[in-house]
Amino acid sequence: MGKMGYSFLKTFFIRPLTVIGKKVGWLFGQIKRIMVRLLSRLGVNPNLLTFLGLPFNCGAAVAFAYGRIRTAGVIILLAGLFDWVDGEVARISGRVTKFGSFFDSVVDRYSDMVLLLGIIVYFSKQNQIGYIVLTAIVMMGAVLTSYTRARAENLVPRCRVGFMLRPERIVTLIIGCLANHLLTALWILAVMTQLAAVQRIYYTWKQLLRQPQTDAN
Repeated sequence: MGKMGYSFLKTFFIRPLTVIGKKVGWLFGQIKRIMVRLLSRLGVNPNLLTFLGLPFNCGAAVAFAYGRIRTAGVIILLAGLFDWVDGEVARISGRVTKFGSFFDSVVDRYSDMVLLLGIIVYFSKQNQIGYIVLTAIVMMGAVLTSYTRARAENLVPRCRVGFMLRPERIVTLIIGCLANHLLTALWILAVMTQLAAVQRIYYTWKQLLRQPQTDAN
């Protein structure tokens, strides 16, 4: 691509998209700030916000089971609002606790599993064995990305490396649902979650090589 072509892309695509991205980010930041302040003033318990996402995700799983893919995407988006604000509400209201962090992680795992279970039911009704296996691989990847971090942080101080973490997984699933390309989203998740788990395994191995070796079993 020549200088003129790059200049054209920068002027008419890259720069406008960057500006739009910043404005959208600012808008969502303002919405989040208003929601957090309102919920904090109302004295809403952050753990309640964390929990409320689960019934919504259960509803999305039912929508998946009945083949309402776009409906499921919308419900997952609504469920994400609770996960979006619960931590900030905890910080603003001075309710940050170790249990809250633990509870949030557990509810996230339940939500992930119930969503994928709904997708498995949907494919099983169509007798699509291959797609059931694909969804099971996504489920395995979702578990392993979380487990590798939890296990690694018993051995090394931090293990926050990796891509396709839960926010990225949820966004990918929402986009796939709303665009009616669920299978595309599942293929992306199946590959990327496994790579994320492998990346964390490799990172932990490299970190442990720098430490005195002890029996971790």
